[in-house]
Amino acid sequence: MEQNRAAHAFATLGHPGRLAVFRLLMRFAPRGVRPTEIAEALGLKQNTLSHHLSDLTASGLVQVERQGRSLFYAVDLDTAEGLIGYLALDVGRARPDLLAPLLTSRKDAAMRDTDFDVLFICSGNSARSIFAEALLRDLGRGKFQAFSAGTRPNTQLNPFALEVLKRNDHDTSILRSKHISEFQQPDAPVMDFVFTVCDTAAAEECPPWPGQPITGHWGLPDPVKATGTDAEKALAFAQTYAALRRRIEAFVELPFVSLNRMSLQAHVDAIGTDVPVKG
Repeated sequence: MEQNRAAHAFATLGHPGRLAVFRLLMRFAPRGVRPTEIAEALGLKQNTLSHHLSDLTASGLVQVERQGRSLFYAVDLDTAEGLIGYLALDVGRARPDLLAPLLTSRKDAAMRDTDFDVLFICSGNSARSIFAEALLRDLGRGKFQAFSAGTRPNTQLNPFALEVLKRNDHDTSILRSKHISEFQQPDAPVMDFVFTVCDTAAAEECPPWPGQPITGHWGLPDPVKATGTDAEKALAFAQTYAALRRRIEAFVELPFVSLNRMSLQAHVDAIGTDVPVKG
């Protein structure tokens, strides 16, 4: 990355508000986010957010796309990669003592073929993340340990969700609603993958996970918010279950042993957008 461009990007991120917007967009990457959702998540006024987004876009760190009547802002991952590379390789002269902690972890670059620990996060851990936990447990053919958690305390499993799981022959007796803090303890499993399955959870400010897991945002509409008759509500839960089943079926079929970390991240992102990776 050219020095003046890097200086512009670093200066842009030097403002706490712009840095907060950029960090939030990174948690949704590669998806874009509407300004109203960013403002709500960060508690920003719309005019303040507009200035931050304008500055981030001008620096090349963020790109904007119009879809219908809505604007979606997303991190330009090529620029972000270039900025990190400039700091580590050019400014940092690729010092091994600086780079080694970033490039090594408990997980190898070529992912193992067994015993992956996977955490699904949602706001309430009552439906979507519970669906994902049960699906991965039963479709994973013993290669995965599946967990789920919510960012809100004291939630309960949704009865419509439990009915869908029972109807699809999942054992619900071992399922329970859990808070995310349970998986942030020193003795908690070190995750290989961490997925958010609702937009609220993706917007939460969570500390970095130990072990540098692959992360992905597989957000889906909340079936708990469905209105109408019980039959209409049940249909919303069934549709959410079906969407997660398609994604998890695609996930468990990935050739983990032959994919490096970058390729695996690309596949995880593609599954979340329901667009297959080419090649």
